[in-house]
Amino acid sequence: MKKNKYAVISVDMHRGHLDPSVATLPLLPGEKCDRVIANTERFFKKIREKGIPIIHVVTVYRHSDEILSNPHWKEKNEDPNATRKGIARHNIVGSPGTQIIPELYEKGDYVVDTKKRYSCFLHTDLEFLLRQIGADTVILTGINTSSCVLCTAFEACNRDFKVYLVEDCCDSMDGQEFHEAAVMFVERILGKVVKSEELLEIL
Repeated sequence: MKKNKYAVISVDMHRGHLDPSVATLPLLPGEKCDRVIANTERFFKKIREKGIPIIHVVTVYRHSDEILSNPHWKEKNEDPNATRKGIARHNIVGSPGTQIIPELYEKGDYVVDTKKRYSCFLHTDLEFLLRQIGADTVILTGINTSSCVLCTAFEACNRDFKVYLVEDCCDSMDGQEFHEAAVMFVERILGKVVKSEELLEIL
């Protein structure tokens, strides 16, 4: 297995978040979905040219019980006014929502599809894979900046990985203020926030 200092973690860039035809949770506005996908596609193309591995981490549940065993999520699911409606149907195994956005995946990318909670590290083999490929620096892209991406940034920092957040390849269905708050947390506490073109220059 080729060793590489850097690795990109693509957090939940699946159809369940970014394809309005199959999404089971509230989406970004359509133009934001298109923007994030287009920005990330361009960024990933350049990243692959540099020989940097891309790891797609995807949330997949066997059945809704795995989702609703989280008491907070269960309460939200039962609240008719909750913003995250549909969580009990979100990314059940075999559903189209679990499919990685086609423009973002290429043969040779890694896939970790055992994510169940906000953290990409919790009960997955992500850290094992990162250590195997020799990565000490993670480059975060994905959905949602305010939950899974932010939690993964905390976890990566706690595990002594250097963290970059690629702001134009992230967004949040919770809205712009939540995206910006997450970006602020990363910049102040966890790592460095960059635009994709800026990071390509650094690399």
